[in-house]
Amino acid sequence: MSIIMTGGGTGGHLAIIKAVKEHLKDEELVYIGSTKGQDRQWFEHDDDFAYKYFFETRGVVDQGALGKVKSLFMMFKATIQAIKLLRKHKAKVVFSVGGFSAAATAFAAKILRIPLVIHEQNAALGSLNKLLKPYATAFISSYLEESPIKAYPIKQVFFENARIRNKVHTIIFLGGSQGAKAINTLALQIAPALQKRGIKIIHQAGQKNIDEVQKAYADLGIKAEVFGFTDKLADYMNEADFACARSGASTLWELSATAVPTLYIPYPYAASDHQFHNAQFLVEKDLAWIMRENEIDTEKVLALLDEDLADKSRGLMEIVEKNGSEKIAELLTQI
Repeated sequence: MSIIMTGGGTGGHLAIIKAVKEHLKDEELVYIGSTKGQDRQWFEHDDDFAYKYFFETRGVVDQGALGKVKSLFMMFKATIQAIKLLRKHKAKVVFSVGGFSAAATAFAAKILRIPLVIHEQNAALGSLNKLLKPYATAFISSYLEESPIKAYPIKQVFFENARIRNKVHTIIFLGGSQGAKAINTLALQIAPALQKRGIKIIHQAGQKNIDEVQKAYADLGIKAEVFGFTDKLADYMNEADFACARSGASTLWELSATAVPTLYIPYPYAASDHQFHNAQFLVEKDLAWIMRENEIDTEKVLALLDEDLADKSRGLMEIVEKNGSEKIAELLTQI
């Protein structure tokens, strides 16, 4: 009997799977994802999974009419494959984190009447998760009161790194492994002012933008630690005293668990504007700041560095529940 884990496309989805599987060492785990997105980059060589499969699938929502038809046909074929795999591995439960990577396996689970547990990362429900919510054995969300588990599944190291920030010695810019042009631009605009203050810069520029951003810092005569995809994110967050970041759910909750006061700059084209709503959840509790891309003001950003960070840090440590990934793992094994 196996636990099937599915979903992905983006690091935010995949980080959930990575956190939960740490607590399932005694189970046979099978990962089913897509050839598109970051699924292979994260899990193709991950030995925690006894078997890994990557289907030829892609998103449906952002396609033209013909593109939608092709995407749905690809999903149909993948669903047939998923049915065969769930039977082959005697799946006892399917854990889905959403995204187009999850569709085929989630549909297969319902066709075969295998328990389906869904985790929704964002304040605004994803289209697939919204569709499948009524049919899920359990639907988990840190934003919904009715959720059986409210704690967000975060690797324990982020909690271990939590500390109260009083003064900014190091700032981190997080645009995700794909990068964010607006955050890259902001970082380079305020870098001279940061240097004058003696503030170290850590910058996730995106894999494709590393050379360009490194050259820009060199031209300014400023030393900065620039990277794209990394497995040292917890260490970088631990070092930081302040962050400017996208507000994908995993990034938001990892920064919160580490108690890093953060200015969130949501990706403006996210489905259902979910990154804005994620950040707003914390802003309404006076635990973060938010600026739309078209509202970025460098002077206002620099002014935030002089605010009372200790209160924000302390509040974040109090609001984020621990053991979310362990609780989800327990639920999966009990089912």
